[in-house]
Amino acid sequence: MSDFTTRPEIRGTFGVVTSTHWIASAVGFGILEKGGNAFDAAVATAMTLQVVEPHLNGPAGDMPAIFHSVKTGKTEVLCAQGPAPAGATIEHYTGLGLNLIPGSGLLATVIPGAFDGWMLMLRDHGSLPLRVVMEPAIAYARDGHPVLPRVAHTIAGLSEFFAKEWPSSAETWLPDGQAPEPNANFANPALAATYERLVSDAEAAHEDRVDQIDAARRVWRQGFVADRIFDYLADASVMDVSGQRNRAVLARDDIANWHASYEEPLSYEYHGWTIHKTHAWSQGPVLLQALAILKGINLGAMDPNGAEFVHTVIEAMKLAYADREAYYGDPDHSDIPMEYLLSDEYAAERRALIGQNASLEQRPGRVPGFEHLADAYVARAARDFSANTGASAGEPTMSHLTEKRGDTVHLDVIDRWGNMVAATPSGGWLQSSPVIPGLGFPLNSRAQMFWLEPGLPTSLMPGHRPRTTLTPSLAEKNGTQLVFGTPGGDQQDQWQLIWFLRFVHFGLELQHCMDAPLFHSMHFQSSFYPRAAQPGEMMIEATFGDAVIEDLRARGHKVTVAGPWTVGRLTAALRESNGTLRAAATPRLMQAYAVGR
Repeated sequence: MSDFTTRPEIRGTFGVVTSTHWIASAVGFGILEKGGNAFDAAVATAMTLQVVEPHLNGPAGDMPAIFHSVKTGKTEVLCAQGPAPAGATIEHYTGLGLNLIPGSGLLATVIPGAFDGWMLMLRDHGSLPLRVVMEPAIAYARDGHPVLPRVAHTIAGLSEFFAKEWPSSAETWLPDGQAPEPNANFANPALAATYERLVSDAEAAHEDRVDQIDAARRVWRQGFVADRIFDYLADASVMDVSGQRNRAVLARDDIANWHASYEEPLSYEYHGWTIHKTHAWSQGPVLLQALAILKGINLGAMDPNGAEFVHTVIEAMKLAYADREAYYGDPDHSDIPMEYLLSDEYAAERRALIGQNASLEQRPGRVPGFEHLADAYVARAARDFSANTGASAGEPTMSHLTEKRGDTVHLDVIDRWGNMVAATPSGGWLQSSPVIPGLGFPLNSRAQMFWLEPGLPTSLMPGHRPRTTLTPSLAEKNGTQLVFGTPGGDQQDQWQLIWFLRFVHFGLELQHCMDAPLFHSMHFQSSFYPRAAQPGEMMIEATFGDAVIEDLRARGHKVTVAGPWTVGRLTAALRESNGTLRAAATPRLMQAYAVGR
C-alpha cells in the first residue's frame, strides 16, 4: 500500500478526542484542557454533536458506548438504547394495515435513551459540574454554528414536506420560511432553551454535582421535557413513509420508568487482540463472527487493496450478517445462541463456505435447536416489502446516497490517565420525526428495526430493545488499548472490520488504514425501512482501480462503484502501554477531525 495519508496521525500524552465533526472534537478537547476526564469530554462532545449534526443524532435518540475506567479497572458497555413502549404490540401495527413499521414518524418511536445515557455516564464516571459540560452545546444552539452543507441540503429537500405535514419542524429548521444556506450561521434557540432549563432546574434543586445530574434525569423523564412531549403526542397524528397519518404509542409511563444501564461487553480473541463489543441487541457481535470466520485464513499474505482480500472479506461478512438477521435480538428476552455462533467449530463450518465465486444466496447457519429462525430469515429476505411504502428515512451508506436519510455520529476519547470512551449516538434525526414544539428536537425512529412477524428474536414486543446497528468498539493487546467506530447503519461493522484487519495484519497506522479505499456488501436484508435485501450487491470506491473491480465482477459480485472518498466515516484513538496517545479521523465528507496533544 502507498505511504500516502491525507493527514498526520495525532500524537501526544495529554489527551485525544476524535469525532465526526471538528467543532465537537474541539469542544471535547477543551473539556480535557479544563481538567475534565474522558467521560466529561465524551458527554460534552456528544451534546455538541446533537447541535451541529442534527440530521444524524439528537437527545431523544439512542446511544451505546463501550468504555474503560481506570478507577474501576473495568471495560463496560453503557446501554442507552430505549426499548419498545408498553403499547407497541404487533396487533396494534398490523391493525393499521401495516406490514412494516414505518421508517419515520411517530409510530416508529421507542423510548428515548440518549440523554439519560449521557447523564448516567457523567454522573458515575465524570468529574466536572453539569453546567460546565453542557455549556458548549447550549452556546452553539443559542448563538449558532456554520451549518454543514449536508444539513442545509437535507432541510431544503424536505422543506415542502415540513411546511405541509410537520409544521413544528418547519418552525425549527426553516427560520423565516427558508432553508439555511450551506455554511451560514444556524441556531436552534428552542433546543438551547431546553438544555439551559434542564441545567437551571437541576441547579435549583440541588447543590451537589451528582444530585444535580440525577435531577436533570428526572426533569427529562418526569418534568417539563416529558410534559411537552406528551402534550404534543396527545393530539398529534402525522404523515410518515407509510403514506398515512399515524399516532404514537409512546406513553408517559414508558419514559418515566426507564433508565440507561451498564452491562458486560461481549469479547473475542483475534491474533492476540481482545475485541469488546455490545451484545446481540446491537449488530456488534457480527464483527466478532466475521473475525472468527477469517481467523483461519492467511489474510496477511494478501494485498490489502487486492481483489482476493476484498472477495474474502465480503464473503465472510455475508455469512456473519446472515446470522445477525436470523439469530440476533434482545438477549434479555430471547435465547441467543452466541456461544455457538462464536465457537471455533462453527466458524470453521462457515469458513468452508467461502469459495472463489460470489455467493448470491442468503446462508444463515443451521444452529441446533434454532433452525426455524434460519428458515424464517431466508423466507423473509425473499419477500418484497416495497408495496405501499414511501421513501425511506433510514440510514444511508454515505454521501453518494440521498441526503434525506438519517445516519449516525461517532466519537472516541482517551485522557491522560487512560480512561477511554467509544460511542455511536444516533436517532432523533431532523428527518425522522416532527420536532416537539418548544423543545427543539424530534423523537427517534428506531422501532423500524422490529419485525411485525411473531416468534423472532426481533419481533416487536413491549419492553424489548430493537436490534440496533449502533456498534462502537474497544480492543486491547499487551497493554495497548484502542477505541474506534463509524456511522453508517448496516455498514458500521463492515467498515470497522476492514479497518481493523488492515491495522492488525499489515502494520499500518491508524490514519493510513482510514485513508485506504473501502467497500461493503448490501447482500443481506437491510435493518432499515423498507428492509430490502440486494443479493450479491456490493459497493467499492473507485480508487481500488479497474483491475480489482473487474476481477470482482468476474467472480460474480454485482459491483456498484462509488466515487473516491465517499465510503466510511471512521474515527479511532489508541493508547500505547507507555502512555503515548494516538488518534485519527477519516477525511471523507471533510467533517471528522482528531484533536490532541
